[in-house]
Amino acid sequence: MFNHKAFTQTTDIQVYFCSPNSPSQRGSNENTNRLLCQYFSKGTDLNAHSQQKLSQVARQLYEKPKNTLKYETQEERFNLCDASND
Repeated sequence: MFNHKAFTQTTDIQVYFCSPNSPSQRGSNENTNRLLCQYFSKGTDLNAHSQQKLSQVARQLYEKPKNTLKYETQEERFNLCDASND
């Protein structure tokens, strides 16, 4: 992220950088990039898309069942964990 310092100052969100030559730290990132390529071709300028379109894609990815969650959605898993804390 070229402008990560400004991003952190503006959003108060820390940026994490993986260690060099450690692909295991980038698994989630690589998988997300692969999924995003189903919606946008590589090198697409996301500024060319409306916030509504970007939010729609984000929602679809969020609601997609995950293999790592035994094919539950993130919301289903959260609700299961939240219910067990009652």
